[in-house]
Amino acid sequence: MKIDILTLFPGLVDVVLSESIIGRARRAGILEINVHNIRDYSEDKNRRVDDTPYGGGKGMLMAAPPVCACFDAVTKGTAREKIHTVYMSPQGKVLTQEKAKELSECENLVVLCGHYEGIDERIIEEIVDEEISIGDYVLTGGEIPACILADAVGRLVDGVLSEPECHEIESIACGLLEYPQYTRPYDFRGRLVPDILLSGNHAEIDRWRREKSLERTAAKRPDLLKN
Repeated sequence: MKIDILTLFPGLVDVVLSESIIGRARRAGILEINVHNIRDYSEDKNRRVDDTPYGGGKGMLMAAPPVCACFDAVTKGTAREKIHTVYMSPQGKVLTQEKAKELSECENLVVLCGHYEGIDERIIEEIVDEEISIGDYVLTGGEIPACILADAVGRLVDGVLSEPECHEIESIACGLLEYPQYTRPYDFRGRLVPDILLSGNHAEIDRWRREKSLERTAAKRPDLLKN
């Protein structure tokens, strides 16, 4: 899978996506993530990419020409139907595990990071296929949301995680919150590992885990039980 991220702050994005599992997948060639600086496509001598909004108002807007020029350069030679472009925006639908799974099946995902007070509406009309939000709050830019999207999508690509079960039975992905888990030591400050987990009876352990998942979901996210 190929992910191209268009941003004004490539260093911020690249450093986050060069670490841990996603970073290893990039270095192994399993996942291709390219970060592109929109400023490189500005025709202004000072590499300016923003301007004041028509009609007045506070702040600055990202202008259409450099963003679209960056998009055109990045996608040159690729059929448009093979490209899916996402704009990280608080106006978009909130990212879910189901949406991450859907996007992980894209051949080439392009992620646009907004900044300042937003972007010229014509950018959305020209290149964006959908807008996605990571929650009902506003950040200073789309870089952190883009990293979250790339991580959520990238980890679902075959070969990024060691086993498919790593993401198939975890919280949210399976429809319930994950059961509690423990490792050594057996006794930590008087808190003991449940004896069932030491029993070796895998059928009983599976039953216990299912019960705990249901209990935890009912207590913390009862809305998930509706499904």
